[in-house]
Amino acid sequence: MSAEVGERAPAVEAAADSYLRHVAIERGLSANTVAAYRRDLGVYSAWLAANGVGTLRGVTAVTLSEFAIHLGSREVSPLTASSLARMLSTVRGFHRFLLDEGVVDEDVSRDIKPPKLASRLPKAITIEQVGALLAATDGDDLQSLRDKALLELLYATGARVSEAVDLNVDDVIDDEIVRLTGKGNKQRIVPLGSYARTAIDAYLVRARPALSARGKATPALFLGMRGARVSRQNAWLIIRAAAERAHLGVEISPHTLRHSFATHLLAGGADVRVVQELLGHSSVATTQIYTLVTADTLRDVYTSAHPRAR
Repeated sequence: MSAEVGERAPAVEAAADSYLRHVAIERGLSANTVAAYRRDLGVYSAWLAANGVGTLRGVTAVTLSEFAIHLGSREVSPLTASSLARMLSTVRGFHRFLLDEGVVDEDVSRDIKPPKLASRLPKAITIEQVGALLAATDGDDLQSLRDKALLELLYATGARVSEAVDLNVDDVIDDEIVRLTGKGNKQRIVPLGSYARTAIDAYLVRARPALSARGKATPALFLGMRGARVSRQNAWLIIRAAAERAHLGVEISPHTLRHSFATHLLAGGADVRVVQELLGHSSVATTQIYTLVTADTLRDVYTSAHPRAR
């Protein structure tokens, strides 16, 4: 570090405050994100102080390496790999900011690499479990008709829960396809299978008019018991209640039917790029995660069934 920079190197806490103002005001990060950065930099500053480093002049690449080792090996409040990666990312962003602002003449964090996180594969349920989940919504009452239509649509289209509850009646086109609006207001057309068409037709004829009469006029496709649009939270409660009645014995998330839709299509021989379009993924790489799920399933079946697999 040059003598000029070293002479004006501020205390770590003061520099951290400048960085936090930068990410809050100039980059417009959310209050929650800024608060997380503040906690991370607080841990970093406290560790530097405990190791006799009070100004940025004393921070070197070796210092950063020792901090990373400390985070990964501490016995009190040990960090998970994802938390460690996030904290090191915060520290690296902080040091890049210092270099960009001319506070230091070297980014001492440039060679610090966060731990490689394990790939998080989407969780899908089997076709039989999907059948049990959908059967748990059988019934002729208004709520059952609505719940059946919602869950059948989720599995038939792979829609996100938010996309499903945002649907209007006019988005169901000719009983054959549905128009979904995804991230970035990007629209896509997805076909409806016969089961979903039957469930939606029954709901539109026998349930939605009665539900609509209970509230103010709304174009929403799925209505709650008081006639208002079903919220994302309500949709999640509907899915969870059906899962409990079905006694699936597995954890269900709001995305379970979406994950199952993709996994079952690929297992049935669908092209990954077709599935990409159906899911509304901007990159095929995101969709290819599901091919790993299918491969794992095939491997498990092979290992348990083939006489010379083990």
